[in-house]
Order: sequence, then structure tokens, then C-alpha cells
Amino acid sequence: MTENAPGQPTLRDRVSDALEAIRPHLQNDGGDVELVDVDDNGVVQVRFHGACRGCPAASITLSQGVQRSIQEKVPEVTQVVLV
Repeated sequence: MTENAPGQPTLRDRVSDALEAIRPHLQNDGGDVELVDVDDNGVVQVRFHGACRGCPAASITLSQGVQRSIQEKVPEVTQVVLV
């Protein structure tokens, strides 16, 4: 991951903050999301837990919920993938 100026949040920190904002919505439905990795190309890897894991709507939650929310707050993110 690229280095930021001292005192500036890293890309990973910003992605983590974006996930924290949507986490309560997932937890209300019995699920959760974990940040696994963020690479230098802006690809974010996440893992679903609880009710989100194996849910038939997980791909919609990923693209319409998680990815959209992250990219609104962190436009450098190019893709969010489920691992």
C-alpha cells in the first residue's frame, strides 16, 4: 500500500471507516462484514459473516451496498470482491 503523509489516514483506514458506517445495517439482519485486504490497485477484499455468509442476496449486498458505500467515501477503490 502506498504511504500517506504523516497524520493522514491510509487507504485501508478510510476503507475500514466506510465499512464501519454500513456495518450496523448488516448486523441488523444478523450478518457482518470483515475487511480482509486493500491492494495498491484499489481492490478491496471483504468476507461476510453470519447471515450474510451464503445468503442468496449476498452478491446484491456486495455490489449495491458494500461496494457502493465504500466507493462513495473512497473513490480510489476500483473494486470490492468477496473472499
